Amino acid sequence: MMRWAREWRGRNLEDSAKKAGISVEKLAEWEAGSSVPTIRQARQLAAFYDRRFMEFFYDSPPEIKSPDVVPDFRLYVGADEVANYREIQEIHRWAEAQRLNALGLLSEIGEAPPAVSPILKATTADDVEAISFKIRQEMGLSVEDQRRLPLDKIVEFPRFLRRRMDGLGILVLRRTDLGEYGVRGICVVKQPLPIIVFGNESPHAQAFTLIHELAHVILKQSAISDHDEEWHPQTAGRLTERWCNRFASAFLIPKAALVEVFGAIPQTPTPLISDNRLTTLARAFNVSEHAMLVRLVQLGYVGEQYYFGHKLPRFRKAEAEFESKGRSTYWASRKVSALGEFYTGLVLEAWGTDRIQYHEAAGYMGLKNPSHLEKIREEFTSS
Repeated sequence: MMRWAREWRGRNLEDSAKKAGISVEKLAEWEAGSSVPTIRQARQLAAFYDRRFMEFFYDSPPEIKSPDVVPDFRLYVGADEVANYREIQEIHRWAEAQRLNALGLLSEIGEAPPAVSPILKATTADDVEAISFKIRQEMGLSVEDQRRLPLDKIVEFPRFLRRRMDGLGILVLRRTDLGEYGVRGICVVKQPLPIIVFGNESPHAQAFTLIHELAHVILKQSAISDHDEEWHPQTAGRLTERWCNRFASAFLIPKAALVEVFGAIPQTPTPLISDNRLTTLARAFNVSEHAMLVRLVQLGYVGEQYYFGHKLPRFRKAEAEFESKGRSTYWASRKVSALGEFYTGLVLEAWGTDRIQYHEAAGYMGLKNPSHLEKIREEFTSS
């Protein structure tokens, strides 16, 4: 059972032995049954394998229902294939569990699940300009509000988008470890409460990822994405990712607004744009320079060779080297950030109206110490 748990989770002997503070040979002995760990060591391994400690005493592995397969549109896979698959599958499983929790909490408090807005519907044949305009209206996001956001408040933009997507009937979750596996976002389209999971990129990149994954909801196409559709070997995947990227670009930088700021689209794209001008334009819309240049290429302001041949390698290097400074050191803030205001609000409402008990509310929030629930409520109320 110890060997099964390790292999199920995709852990190797070396990492598992290190986690338990023992040699690889000793772990092999435990798995062979020739010696046994202490309770503390066994619990450490159970946590590392994401399995229940008592399963080590079973005669055979339990039946585990795997989540429905989500198409993987990533270009880059940077980790060992088995471990990478298991890690992403566990994030997917975690997201599905939060969705079921949210639906259960809604039932507890006597509310129907939020209906997904009927406007969230399109195909890859539809015009991204028209669709993105309608979605912005549905979300109540004006270009003026976006442009007025101070540069030092850009971290608020992804939070704003997340709240508005909650209002569309979407469960938006955050996992800071997504980027470790070459993933920028995950979308699981189920009704009610489709799921979007985003990671710990820069605030500009988070905004793009949220809208890219929203596009997957609109297309009703579940996906594991890295957004790099240009070199995707599969035609269907490339078509979907390209539409989602174009939608995100059109949403964040509407064509009419860009023409107003930058002028009419030239008959022939200019071969380049200065860094200063690109930076000024990007700041005008509170987007990254990468997103702005992509939009300029899409609309025909700048030639694509300048992007692919000159700027893209630099953008990728900068994005790979980005280290988030925005991760809160306070665990209560991280819990609310991971699960979102919609989910956290459901837990607190169900607890506050005595529909669920104290320990149940702590379990829904993933708290090992139920006494921390009060801190979560304080954090949520003050945010």
